[in-house]
Amino acid sequence: MIIGAFALCLVVGIADGDTLTARCGTPGNYDQVKVRLAEIDAPEKAQPFGQRSRQHLSDLCFGTQASIQPTDTDRYGRTVARVICRGQDANAEQVRAGMAWAYDRYVTDPIFPQLQRQARAKRVGLWQNSDAVAPWLFRRERHSSAEKVFAR
Repeated sequence: MIIGAFALCLVVGIADGDTLTARCGTPGNYDQVKVRLAEIDAPEKAQPFGQRSRQHLSDLCFGTQASIQPTDTDRYGRTVARVICRGQDANAEQVRAGMAWAYDRYVTDPIFPQLQRQARAKRVGLWQNSDAVAPWLFRRERHSSAEKVFAR
């Protein structure tokens, strides 16, 4: 479900470093919305920095009023959006802190690759590990490994 063109919502849950749950509307008349942060991809929970990435997003957004600016709906029905918490662009902050990658496949804003280059050069967050694996590659490898197990 895509919420309106712009919404102020209360962040009530953080699933991982690029997905949150928000209540949008008025008390007693709100929609609970699952939001995927646009243009970034955070480490999976089982990956190095997966939990730190989730905690970083939680520290930034949990329990706060957030401005959610939808851009799309993903294949799981989540609202894809830019999210502003405490006056900060949460999508950009995750990349700046080395808690998420610029998601090459979906990036349209040139700030994300720039922030990623800066984080990598400073070796912050997940970039402390020189052989960090992008989440989309991690998922693909995990998926192909599962297929091999079931093919036996």
